[in-house]
Amino acid sequence: MQRTARQAQIDVPSASSLDLRALRPGAADGSPIMTRHLVALLAGVLCIWFAGKPTAVQAQDAIAPSDQPVEVEEVVVPERVLTLDLTRDANDIWDRIRRGFGMPDLDSERVAEQQAFYLNRPAFLKQVLARGGRLYSLRRRARAPRHADRTGAAAHGGKQLQPHGLFALARVGLWQFIPSAGKYFNLTQDSWVDERRDVIASTNAALDYLQKIYEMHGDWHLALASYNWGEGAVQRALKRNADDGLPLEYSHLRMPEETRNYVPKLQAIKNIIGEPELFHLELPYVANEMHFVAVEAPVGVDLATAAELSDMPLEEFLALNPGFNRPATTMPGQTFIVPTDRARKLREGLDELQRSGRGWTMYPVERGETLDKIAARHGLSSAQLRQING
Repeated sequence: MQRTARQAQIDVPSASSLDLRALRPGAADGSPIMTRHLVALLAGVLCIWFAGKPTAVQAQDAIAPSDQPVEVEEVVVPERVLTLDLTRDANDIWDRIRRGFGMPDLDSERVAEQQAFYLNRPAFLKQVLARGGRLYSLRRRARAPRHADRTGAAAHGGKQLQPHGLFALARVGLWQFIPSAGKYFNLTQDSWVDERRDVIASTNAALDYLQKIYEMHGDWHLALASYNWGEGAVQRALKRNADDGLPLEYSHLRMPEETRNYVPKLQAIKNIIGEPELFHLELPYVANEMHFVAVEAPVGVDLATAAELSDMPLEEFLALNPGFNRPATTMPGQTFIVPTDRARKLREGLDELQRSGRGWTMYPVERGETLDKIAARHGLSSAQLRQING
């Protein structure tokens, strides 16, 4: 504790201590209070076109007796122009998503392969579409650039099915931001919050980045390749083709296999959502309405208490709010994401909590102070204070 007041702060509850159920030892992934087994609610916001193969659980679903791989007929799809009646409200979330499609279609064998991959796993596909459709409503809170919906990317999300995942090069969250990219797009990253994991904040940043690289190339396929492979790598590939007198389209560039499959996976999902009847598929009904909303989070609110006020299991609440690294809110302007039907109950509970004066306090550590003295001053044991502060 040999730090000045400016260098260190610790979190302590007010005189009326709050629920300590959220104060668990850190998980191996570096996220002190977040459960490693995220509930299914978040799985759908993420881009299934990036999932090179199903997880073990998904694979089991795929080979269950009721979901044996099906024969996927090769469908010759004529060049089509989607006709949508924009004078009426969208029938459901899929109708709304289709209205945003604008990326030119990619027609290739790889797209057909990806379509077969998803269609041969109907349980997996329907599960992810059902989750993704509901969580698409969160996109409506994001400040979407004018072209954001054209790729369909806003309906899905980052690279893996865990916003809490930590991957190569310290890529974090739905959209796999590395620390420097997160900082560039003003995503807070400290011991209390990592907005690269926050669903709305990270989606805003990803949409801003997609807009930026689209304007750089004027082409969505190249923009998506840049998102996956890196702007510099795509620029160098374009220069090589230009020097060799080769076409400059995405399909003609030399690139890693992951990037080569990146757009076909997205196109496959776009095709399935766009015209499911061609694939003898019925999309799960998801109403065109907000299924999740953001509720203002006062400073000093314990996450376990917020979950209880929402009448939600703690794991489910944390899965919807993965940006918090510690067990309490610490900054003005933070929000909790909850199902729409839980929002009123949470707001009323938070109002009552504030009126009662219960909450958490940020305590600046003075030079020479010990944990024992600080704990005693706030009616805690040293062990409790250590646990609270990770």
